Amino acid sequence: MKILVIGGGNMGLTFAQSFLKSKIVTSDNMLILEKSAKKADQLKELNIGTVHGEPGVWIKDCDLIILAVKPQDIQRLFDTIKDYIGDQQVVLSIMAGVTIDAIKQGLNITKVIRAMPNLPAQVGIGMTAFTSSDEVTRIELVMVQNLLNATGKTIYVDAENDIDASTAISGSGPAYVFYFMQGLIEQAKELGFSQSEAELLTYQTFKGAIELYNKHNLSCDEWIKKVSSKGGTTEAAFQVFNKEAINELFKRGVNRAYERSKELSE
Repeated sequence: MKILVIGGGNMGLTFAQSFLKSKIVTSDNMLILEKSAKKADQLKELNIGTVHGEPGVWIKDCDLIILAVKPQDIQRLFDTIKDYIGDQQVVLSIMAGVTIDAIKQGLNITKVIRAMPNLPAQVGIGMTAFTSSDEVTRIELVMVQNLLNATGKTIYVDAENDIDASTAISGSGPAYVFYFMQGLIEQAKELGFSQSEAELLTYQTFKGAIELYNKHNLSCDEWIKKVSSKGGTTEAAFQVFNKEAINELFKRGVNRAYERSKELSE
């Protein structure tokens, strides 16, 4: 199987390296199309496959084409590659806000898979939601899911609207986590800890909480109750959180992210 990644940025590079590391594909069958000459030279030094600076008839030999460019560059991309793509090739898009129909029409193809990976894919523990056009076969869908699994976990969703929802949850989600981590770090410093101490306290706390959640069949609410004791410190903190309606504010922010994702798709 020959795989072409169009766009050698962070996510495109992550996909290429993950596929090679998992031995799903060899470097002989990995191709990258990168328009930036400087970036292309950097990619060549990594020895992860054949790097091209311009599209050409060689694209016709690729079984899977991954679109990993910025959404604002999509029309220019369509114009430069549509003459080299056949209807039996599968196109996987990881571009936020670009719909399956837009890709089908822009490239005059039918087999399109749309996926929304997140940043932790760079370290092999990403979360990716994906869906596809009806023309994609079951075998092709399984093939692509196996590739996506090389970057972490995946879920298939039936409705494309669910990709917009996953963008607001898992796509933007790492930033929410970093936001709360930063708040805890800043408060730890105000309480007298050094930067390194504050970071260690916060990092290990988040890591430990995730491990507990993963290893035991308890809900978040049940874990909160286990940490809390009547009249204790955790209860005091939650009295403030509840009074300020932090949970509702947070959910409103996530919902706004969802609305914005739909706006971009339109």
